[in-house]
Amino acid sequence: MTPTIAPRVRTLVLLLLAAACALLAGAGPASAHAAVTGSDPGQGAVVAKAPSRITLTFSEQVALSDDSLRVLDPEGKRVDTAKPATVRGTTYAVPLHSGLPDGTYTVAYQIVSPDSHPVTGAYTFSIGAPSKTSVSVSGQSTDDGVVGWLYGFGRYVSYAGFIVMAGGAAFVLACWRRGAGVRPVQRFVVSGWVALTAATLALLLLRGSFTGSGKVADIFDLSLLGQVLQTKTGAALVSRLLLLGAAALFIAVLFGAYDKREDAEEKRDLTFGLSIGGVVVAAGLAASWAMSEHASVGLQAGIAMPVDVLHLLAVAAWLGGLGALLVALYRAPADTPVDAPAVRRFSQVAFGSVLALIATGTYQSWRQLGSWSAFTDTRYGQLLLAKIALVVVLVGVAWISRRWTGRLAETVPAEASAVREKERVGAGADGAGETAVVGDGDAPAEVEGDTGLDTGEQPGTEPAGPEPADSERAAQLARQQAARDAAQRKRMRDADPNRFGLRRSVLAEAGIAVVLLAVTTVLTQTEPGRTEQEAKAATAASAASSADAGASGALTLNMPFDTGGEDGKGIVTIDVDPARVGGNEMHVYVERPNGRAFDIPEVKVEFTLKAKDIGPLPVVPDHIATGHWSANGVQIPMAGDWQVDVTVRTSDIDEVTVSKNAQIG
Repeated sequence: MTPTIAPRVRTLVLLLLAAACALLAGAGPASAHAAVTGSDPGQGAVVAKAPSRITLTFSEQVALSDDSLRVLDPEGKRVDTAKPATVRGTTYAVPLHSGLPDGTYTVAYQIVSPDSHPVTGAYTFSIGAPSKTSVSVSGQSTDDGVVGWLYGFGRYVSYAGFIVMAGGAAFVLACWRRGAGVRPVQRFVVSGWVALTAATLALLLLRGSFTGSGKVADIFDLSLLGQVLQTKTGAALVSRLLLLGAAALFIAVLFGAYDKREDAEEKRDLTFGLSIGGVVVAAGLAASWAMSEHASVGLQAGIAMPVDVLHLLAVAAWLGGLGALLVALYRAPADTPVDAPAVRRFSQVAFGSVLALIATGTYQSWRQLGSWSAFTDTRYGQLLLAKIALVVVLVGVAWISRRWTGRLAETVPAEASAVREKERVGAGADGAGETAVVGDGDAPAEVEGDTGLDTGEQPGTEPAGPEPADSERAAQLARQQAARDAAQRKRMRDADPNRFGLRRSVLAEAGIAVVLLAVTTVLTQTEPGRTEQEAKAATAASAASSADAGASGALTLNMPFDTGGEDGKGIVTIDVDPARVGGNEMHVYVERPNGRAFDIPEVKVEFTLKAKDIGPLPVVPDHIATGHWSANGVQIPMAGDWQVDVTVRTSDIDEVTVSKNAQIG
């Protein structure tokens, strides 16, 4: 819950929004989900003769398995002959059988991007002329099927478990230390630990099938589990399990030794130790997500990972603390109610968490979107808009809760006085009641002494003690009276309209938080908007190049490159006109992934006709303008399937060669 925003805070928020505008306006490329940016043969292409191999170029380096690239003939039989291999950089190839007949072939790929997400897809090309094919390429998705659904659910439970455990423990230490002895709050935090542990184990078992066959039967395949443990995601999940052992010790101390400490100085020292240890363990757990997902790859990964950890810790402090507060408001015993100072302290913690979320969320949006248009043109951007809307609604409801907290604080002194008066009056009534009860039974010893020897006792003997039945009856009546007093205090507490309003508003916050967590989980599994737009742009450019070539006879080749150095990503475009035997005019354009032209130290082009052992024929174009080189009189000696190699150097040491085949002449 957030307090009223002061002028200085409003200024801070406006500055953060201005920074967001500046970041998004000048956003550059970043990496996350891998996407196909080029292929040879291209999608839908019709080639005159069978290629010797199929090459795919991705937006970043990916992890391959033996079946990552498959080529199927029109009947659905595989025609690739070996495991896929890296050609150079982010380009991968798989060899084909020689002498393939004419027809339509399907290229299916299933890889794992550096942020741990599996990426699947397929496309077709034809040899000679298109034909009917029995291979279906539509509807392929890593999220389809039982295994995909279970994996997504496991991710949701793991996030929820971490938030409940870390946020609930933080609420106890920072806001309401009396809550360490409240059973419902203890169960709330422990349930978060159990959920996170169970979900982590499930994700380890599901991972091999999720990134592979997708079959339920492969979930318990130990060989796949061994392969998972060798990956970055497997290491992150194992690290999370080890840290959960430390978290279990932390929880045991928090709800055991800490709650039983009576000495104020000892409790203060233990609070400090638990706070430091809890932050370290929580940060380590949050890092197990950051080290294996979007933040671990791409632009400024060294900054993005700690920012991602801070973002997740802020979410836990806010939403997890909110859940603990809700449990305390509804389930705390009548003699240990959550008080207004605890709610005010949580308001301050939540407000700080919101500011941290604004700052870290702005930075993450810049990395994953890259442009304003990605907000509406991509699924990631649309989900991010939904998340932002939910956060705004959540902050609005929190403001209402803040108002109820202020009113509750005003009524606490009067309520406390009434309770003390009730306890004083009740204590007097209990004393009278005890006298009446004793009077109804056997008379007290001193009264019996006034009656002489009616009891048969001789002088000097000890008076008889109370009957066991009377002791049990008195204890039972005392328990009943205590239960009645507790119930009455609970009724008085719940009848307070301010406390009732606070409970309802916090319940609404918790409901919105559950939906917000679901949207966030889906968001972490969605291809970032920047990557999606780059893939669409590359596909559109390839299609436009094919159309232009068919219409005018000119040849246009678009080849993404990545030299691996700083500012080393881009797209090099080769235009050959009229793309026929004899002299040709060639233009070379170098652009950033966002379409902006830029200069590089060197670009070279070579033409090779392998079928006739001609080449390579080198061409060194002249620099004309920013990102533009040109060469006239480029001689193509004969028609054929020419390989065009372009060498791009972006610094003294960063260089890469990209290739593409094209029919010239």
